[in-house]
Amino acid sequence: MEGTIPRYFDGDADLSVLKGKQIAVIGYGSQGRGQSLNLRDSGLDVIIGLRQGKSWQKASGDGFKVFPVKDAVKKADLVQILVPDELQGGVYRSEIQPHLEDGMTLSCSHGFNIHFGQIVPPPGVDVIMIAPKGPGAMVRRTYEEGKGVPALIAIHQDATGKAKETALAYAKGIGATRAVVLETTFREETETDLFGEQTVLCGGMTSLIKAGFETLVDAGYAPEMAYLEVLHETKLIVDLIYEGGFTNMRNAISNTAQYGDLTRGPRVIGPEVYQAMQEILDEIQSGEFAREWILENQVNRPVFNALTRADEEHLIEDVGKEIRALMPQFRR
Repeated sequence: MEGTIPRYFDGDADLSVLKGKQIAVIGYGSQGRGQSLNLRDSGLDVIIGLRQGKSWQKASGDGFKVFPVKDAVKKADLVQILVPDELQGGVYRSEIQPHLEDGMTLSCSHGFNIHFGQIVPPPGVDVIMIAPKGPGAMVRRTYEEGKGVPALIAIHQDATGKAKETALAYAKGIGATRAVVLETTFREETETDLFGEQTVLCGGMTSLIKAGFETLVDAGYAPEMAYLEVLHETKLIVDLIYEGGFTNMRNAISNTAQYGDLTRGPRVIGPEVYQAMQEILDEIQSGEFAREWILENQVNRPVFNALTRADEEHLIEDVGKEIRALMPQFRR
């Protein structure tokens, strides 16, 4: 199948574009640490911008020069914002925006705040995105193995005419061009990312697992049996799909399992699920979800905290802890 969007590899990116430039990574969580270490190992000049706390000591312990955010921005040619989405708008307005100058590059790894207007960059700066499709620990591990995690790039604002060159150079610096870099837009990355998280990867998967667990337990089956069947084995199936698609997974399971998969799966994920997914996509596209999440953070996350606590207290979590404690791979 012909590719529908541009793809880039090592030979398409020139790391020298960032040589002699000062990169300030704002935030030192999973992505901040992984990207910063990779950039430094690629020969680029990286400093870290943080508020005082544990991350400051961690970044300093990794050998980076660490500065308050505003001071890091003042020193930078490229500012990569990697603090959590819900904090970015406030950090940007108070500590980054006042110190941006024409010709600088403002960068991120998720388009939420740019796309939904929580960050409004001045016209004289380049605004780019480099979004690795994997957590920071994987970004780091694959780089150390001589490989890379695929990434997306997008250009929101090209004030200098060199924004794409910069994005590709940064992607190469973190090792993404060793795999593949796909070019998209801030809108497409943001909306598809939110949709995937909510309907399949996180929301859809956890809700499906809980529904299966509760159905078996309510029918009188042992919670341990329900846990092993609907949660423990999920990783085994997902790994097979990850490695070679549905076909690879179906080649590895029994004919009985495959027949049940093909005939019963569409009854579980039926028309009502497609309708719900469309409604969720509409909420994302309209900005309704973004408004809801921004307001949720403004009132100290009452819904977020209550729902998180309820799931942490679910029977499947207690059973899972007991079963995992019996398995050598989970013992510390």
